[in-house]
Amino acid sequence: MITGAELFVKALKAEQVDTLFAYPGGQAIDLFNALYGERDIDVILPRHEQGLVHAADGYARSTGKTGVCLVTSGPGATNLVTGIATANYDSVPLVCFTGQVPTGLIGNDAFQEVDIVGITRNICKYAVTVRKRDDLAETIKKAFYIARTGKPGVVVIDLPKDIQQAYGSDEYPEEVEIRGYKPKGSVHAGQIKKAVEVLNRAKKPVFLIGGGVIISRAQDEMQRLAEATGVPVITTIMGKGAIPTTHDLYIGNIGIHGSYAANTAISHCDVLFSIGTRFNDRITGKIGEFAPNAAIIHIDIDPASISRNIAVDIPIVADAKSAISALLEKAQPGGTGEWLEEINVWKKQHPISMGPEGLTPQKIINAINDTFDNVIIATDVGQNQLWATQFLELGKNRQLLTSGGLGTMGYGFPAAIGAKIGNPDRDVIVITGDGGMQMNIQEMATAVCCGLPLIICILNNGYLGNVRQWQEMFFNKRYSGTCMRRRRSCPPDCNSPADHCPEYTPDFIKLAESYGANGIRVTSETEIAAALTAAKGTPKVPTVIEFLIEREANVLPIVPPGNALDHMILESGDN
Repeated sequence: MITGAELFVKALKAEQVDTLFAYPGGQAIDLFNALYGERDIDVILPRHEQGLVHAADGYARSTGKTGVCLVTSGPGATNLVTGIATANYDSVPLVCFTGQVPTGLIGNDAFQEVDIVGITRNICKYAVTVRKRDDLAETIKKAFYIARTGKPGVVVIDLPKDIQQAYGSDEYPEEVEIRGYKPKGSVHAGQIKKAVEVLNRAKKPVFLIGGGVIISRAQDEMQRLAEATGVPVITTIMGKGAIPTTHDLYIGNIGIHGSYAANTAISHCDVLFSIGTRFNDRITGKIGEFAPNAAIIHIDIDPASISRNIAVDIPIVADAKSAISALLEKAQPGGTGEWLEEINVWKKQHPISMGPEGLTPQKIINAINDTFDNVIIATDVGQNQLWATQFLELGKNRQLLTSGGLGTMGYGFPAAIGAKIGNPDRDVIVITGDGGMQMNIQEMATAVCCGLPLIICILNNGYLGNVRQWQEMFFNKRYSGTCMRRRRSCPPDCNSPADHCPEYTPDFIKLAESYGANGIRVTSETEIAAALTAAKGTPKVPTVIEFLIEREANVLPIVPPGNALDHMILESGDN
């Protein structure tokens, strides 16, 4: 007979959990007591629960393992909400344990009581409160099984304090059966045959690859499929890296900030073969004019994603890796030579470029490409993310972590902490903006205390840049609420930076040093390489590199809201 808390620890070991991101509190103290002195599980103490769940997310994405969180009830639990939605949108396997008041107090507005199951039910894959000690082992087993299988996602397990303290069996099941939950296993051979037949007849086919290929670890199979068929590959932001971005068959990203060649190819293709993307509005543009001439084939593990946003001609419900493997058995080379030549002309006519002058994000990211080989890059959200997804070279030894579905500012830095903990022998870089960095900057203490030599590249333009760009392009430069230097003494109708603007707050270099990290400020393109090299050679502590970029630099191309993908603004002033 052991306590529920002791069974919790035994369950984690049985599920091969080696890292637990955890923040203590009154309703979780028994669980922490059971973890005391535990040598097989590394308990990481972040400085905020949102940083904690993003770190678990980054750990999961980068390792392929299930991320595991533990927090207390009330505010501890509610601070996970944004991270739960972030991970679930992007199909990241997480199991989040929350402490809860004793079962006899649930519903009585007890101190630090919230209905976290009710709060998170619509933003996770499964959520449950354990009401009986006898159900604890099976519930935890179900949680890990649900999180990992089918379309991965987040499971929330709420553990009342009396369940943690109660004695019961020490048995933990090896397997679990869940009535009504049978993740798709086999691939429908007939649908695969139909898809191959349509692909073989195509004159202008494209593969559109989403994050599902990355999640299923099917990059090698995807590259072989592209090479076997000669079909060009376009990716969503989440799918970038599904084949090396230097590959001759890789065209670029699709969507609002997609490349001219990729967006134009989608608009002119006759077969669109999509794998592992849900066709959200960021990639389709005006739905009625998306791939208007194409027969659409869609492979996705989630049947609810097929024909939800875009009507498809051949639906295939399957795991991406299994489906691609089945396609490889039937793949044939197609006559795509003229089509590829046409696409390459578009690429040469309108390459993504920021121009030769000044300290540009393109130059910074190109230097990262040149300096680092075996690297994980975590981005925040905003212009920094979009520039990263435009210019980063990704492939077998280069992995991108980014918040795609929810677009969560504050994600990048803590996600990088989790990635570095899970991958201690790989370089891990953060590309972030000055706004996003401040949302979870307290995790600098976590990185320093854990001895993590992260490289944090802050692209500082003094604005919440993505919103400012929209204000410039579509709202007549009415810069409302986006200037990070603004003081109450500033004029209310300011619409451009000036030499007399107030100093930026904080001083990122001094702030980094106050945490015990290193800080480097870069103001010229000639300083980029030296700063990255110095950061790469710094062991055991993070290095913050603040790049002072042009304040009104824009991410281009851009598809204006409500337009089709082939209606792109290519240069500033075109609108």
